Amino acid sequence: MSPRTFLAAVSCALVGVVASIVAQTFPPPVVGRWDITVAAPGGSYPSWLEVRASGNRTLVGSVVGRVGSARPISKIEFADGRLRFSVPPQWEPGDGDFRYEAQLQNDRLTGTMVTSSGEQLSWTGVRAPLLRRTTSPAWGAPVTLFDGRDLAAWRSENTQWRVEQGVLTSKASGANLVTRQAFEDFTLHVEFRYPAGSNSGVYLRGRYEVQIEDTRGREPASDHLGGIYGFIPPSEDAAGPAGTWQSFDITLVGRHVTVVLNGKTVIANQAIPGITGGALDSREGEPGPIMLQGDHGPVEYRNIVLTPAR
Repeated sequence: MSPRTFLAAVSCALVGVVASIVAQTFPPPVVGRWDITVAAPGGSYPSWLEVRASGNRTLVGSVVGRVGSARPISKIEFADGRLRFSVPPQWEPGDGDFRYEAQLQNDRLTGTMVTSSGEQLSWTGVRAPLLRRTTSPAWGAPVTLFDGRDLAAWRSENTQWRVEQGVLTSKASGANLVTRQAFEDFTLHVEFRYPAGSNSGVYLRGRYEVQIEDTRGREPASDHLGGIYGFIPPSEDAAGPAGTWQSFDITLVGRHVTVVLNGKTVIANQAIPGITGGALDSREGEPGPIMLQGDHGPVEYRNIVLTPAR
């Protein structure tokens, strides 16, 4: 065998060994969905990360910050147990990218984040639960969350929300409204009305926003009326005109959601990947409240009834 032939054979063998090692170690253990808690000076807040394999050597993903929708990550670096990636700002102040780093140890992420305004924060991540249900739910007795008389079912201290002529009313941007009671799986009926150009939302378990916005006549998108904000678009535009009463009938079982808007099923038993921006927390395995968004514009609600699973 000539020296050139020998070297070619060795090179082919090395390529095969490297390919075999890559095949054995990819995808790495960081792949999956992570529920994140960020420690900030004003108090901790929730976030969420998904790491996905793209082909046989590249990691990509999505991240949800304190506000806004899920934003794509074009490339995630992972080596020696350390994760790194960056994303541009969305609604946040500042011009810099968000830069994330973390160490994976004992199936837990511990890291730091530099925000778009240059602030450095620490964060931790645990694997998001699958929330799979093995049996169909049996429904319990309906719970009236708003009966047209008072806010007894809600935490309403120092907010702009009022009951006027049987209607739950927020006349201007202010605070969100949260139920005192937490729920796991349920069906929810809620009727709402907004003026032209306004925006609100119904948060399921305080974590997953079903969008309310004046988007009639526009192409369906995840940030339009009836979508799961940033994740799942409605199948069609079933919005009514601004200034008229409209309705949601929502079923949430585990991660799977069905949204009926004005009598039309616009999301049919689809899995919600993770929390949406503005969530109360990232503890997806726990029950959570219903939250009505009141910090985006004027809105009215009535006839809010929840039927929990037994």
